[in-house]
Amino acid sequence: MNAADMPKSPSPHGLVVRELHELRELADVNALFEKIWGSAPGSSPMGVEQMRALSHAGNYVAGAFKDGQLVGASVAFFAAPVGECLHSHVTGALPGHRAGLALKLHQREWALERGLRRITWTFDPLVRRNAHFNLAKLGGRPVEYLTSFYGAMGDVINGGDDTDRALVAWELRHPSAITAPASHSAPVAVPDDAATVLSVRDDGLPVVGRDDAGTVLVEVPPDIEALRRVDPGAAKAWRLAMREVLGGLLAEGARVTGFHDRTSYVVIRDTSA
Repeated sequence: MNAADMPKSPSPHGLVVRELHELRELADVNALFEKIWGSAPGSSPMGVEQMRALSHAGNYVAGAFKDGQLVGASVAFFAAPVGECLHSHVTGALPGHRAGLALKLHQREWALERGLRRITWTFDPLVRRNAHFNLAKLGGRPVEYLTSFYGAMGDVINGGDDTDRALVAWELRHPSAITAPASHSAPVAVPDDAATVLSVRDDGLPVVGRDDAGTVLVEVPPDIEALRRVDPGAAKAWRLAMREVLGGLLAEGARVTGFHDRTSYVVIRDTSA
């Protein structure tokens, strides 16, 4: 199936998504990112100069608009393997507009029109809503665990926590990438003998369980961002537990097949060794 044959996805929720090139538009994106991340002025995750250069060089810089107001934006650049991959560096949206899905669908079509096969991006594996969005709503799959990938970040979202990230690969022609956005959630099979290898204890702390099953569940805390504010010690414990469990599984060659019940990664371990 070539790009022309791929189904086109209309922007949901009355949003208009388009590429951005002009300095005034990019300044608006910079201000939007500062607002979303709670960054100090001049500390946006992506500055105007970088966006201008990326856009001019043919990379992806786009905004989502609701009634003419910028409510979300995304910046991505071509990545290795050359001619196959786009790396989405930053995507942000104001609450209540659901611009994230519209941006990703637009980004997918943009990539397909240029003959690309894959989009990658990183996300904090401790954030439940992002895990559900990336895996269940889009059909992406974490393929690598990156420890403290961006170093220290003191914005409101990261709160000074280690910036561990999961690298997602979104295979644009894979059936899950086509059906998940249309169905609003990609189903994931969980066998009856699956074991929960990481779960939330009654006091909110992580507890590691048995990991000898072929399929394991890795639970994510309900609200890691709130936990960082009220109990940094507990948030740190979750970071280390997720690094050990999910990071260890991926390093061993295990595959994440989905996100179950908005709570847990489903991981198939290689038990043949």
